[in-house]
Amino acid sequence: EVQLVESGGGLVQAGGSLRLSCAASGFSFDDYVIGWFRQAPGKEREGVSCISSPDGRTYYEDSVKGRFTISSDNAKNTVYLQMNSLEPEDTAVYHCAAADDCDADDDEYYYWGQGTQVTVSS
Repeated sequence: EVQLVESGGGLVQAGGSLRLSCAASGFSFDDYVIGWFRQAPGKEREGVSCISSPDGRTYYEDSVKGRFTISSDNAKNTVYLQMNSLEPEDTAVYHCAAADDCDADDDEYYYWGQGTQVTVSS
């Protein structure tokens, strides 16, 4: 059974940091890329970052470039999203998901985690 489980969310003040984890089971990172998405109340879901473990390529949405870093530990089948210099606008539920390619649209992601809440206070 394929499963993605996020953790690491919480409440942090603006300027603070959090590290999200996405633990995958039932598949290998050689098979899929892992993307991070977020959805704030009343807003559409947006892609935040993506990593292709076989070749190490990473992608970032413009508003998080320079603040967020995605990485993977293939031995642990876990992808991390290190989030620094957090802003209130980063408040959202963050989900990780698996797809064939980081260029995939949201509806092309096969598997999704349940999400973890990130709240940034001003």
